[in-house]
Amino acid sequence: MSPRARILFVALMLLVAAVCVRLGLWQRARLIARRAGNAAAQHARQMPPLDLERAGIESLADRRVTARGSFDFAHDMLLRGQVLLGAPGVVVVTPLRGARGDSAVLVVRGFVPSPDGISVPQLDSLGEPGAQSISGIARAIPARTGRGRPLLRDGRVTWKELELDALRGELPYPVMNVLLFATPAAGQPAWPRRLEPPPLDDGPHRSYMLQWFGFATVAVIMALIALRRRQAAGWSEPTAASTAATGPPPARLP
Repeated sequence: MSPRARILFVALMLLVAAVCVRLGLWQRARLIARRAGNAAAQHARQMPPLDLERAGIESLADRRVTARGSFDFAHDMLLRGQVLLGAPGVVVVTPLRGARGDSAVLVVRGFVPSPDGISVPQLDSLGEPGAQSISGIARAIPARTGRGRPLLRDGRVTWKELELDALRGELPYPVMNVLLFATPAAGQPAWPRRLEPPPLDDGPHRSYMLQWFGFATVAVIMALIALRRRQAAGWSEPTAASTAATGPPPARLP
């Protein structure tokens, strides 16, 4: 490798290391924020349960709540591309009307197997008719993520991820800003299978942080190796001038 190419390589490796460190610090900041949010969520889950009809204006996110009303099966929604115990399927989300005045609360009724992960022909037979009392944990619905991508399949709207702004445009009545994960109860049908809310863990941020810092370390090591090879070449490669100065070896006398 020529001296110029070696210098360019070292500069490139240092630039790569700087970018990787910056990305690692970004993931570290997201990890810290997630852990702070998890601590707040854990505290909220330990508080006494709320009756949704009597709840005040306090935040309902991550609170244990009970809602009463009737399911609006005409506006069932499916979260497509879900997996449970290795089986593909969908998660059924249904508005519960009468839960709080004229507003509905979206209830995660549970998981249903689906070979293509998007359609459930037997969904109409999985209704839970009549007055319902649903208990569970409420999770906030993000206003906008850019990952919702609603699609119409077999007369039903399927979502990759729920977005509050888009949902309010789809439903003909007000909807609350939380998603209620229904917990199992006596007399509940086998399907949809009730689900736990998303776990309060570190998510991918810790592994991503370590990955970026690892890439930065590798880049710095490669730059150091290139520099050491340059130094070794400077000491070991003889120059033409030094070779000429020494001259040919002396002839041996008989």
